[in-house]
Amino acid sequence: MNPLKLTRARPGEACTVTFDGRPLPALPGQTVAAALWAAGVTAWRSTRGTGGPRGVFCGIGVCFDCLVTVNGRPNQRACLVPVRPGDVIRTQEGTGADDD
Repeated sequence: MNPLKLTRARPGEACTVTFDGRPLPALPGQTVAAALWAAGVTAWRSTRGTGGPRGVFCGIGVCFDCLVTVNGRPNQRACLVPVRPGDVIRTQEGTGADDD
């Protein structure tokens, strides 16, 4: 069943954000993580040591697996940051210190 029909939700107009240069649709109220998941993106950070892929782990802001760079600001927890029209979201490498 379609969850929008189940809850009778009527989200506002979709906006566009970019992820690693690719435009993605996002709905008002979605977090960065939710928008990325909806677009089929499940990993958007690599670890410092091994370069292992990471995405959402806890989904409530307790861990730091979902770190992403948003509008040039590294170390943003994707599960907590709401998307805004025009956001520029980038995969974060390690600590994000080398991101510009």
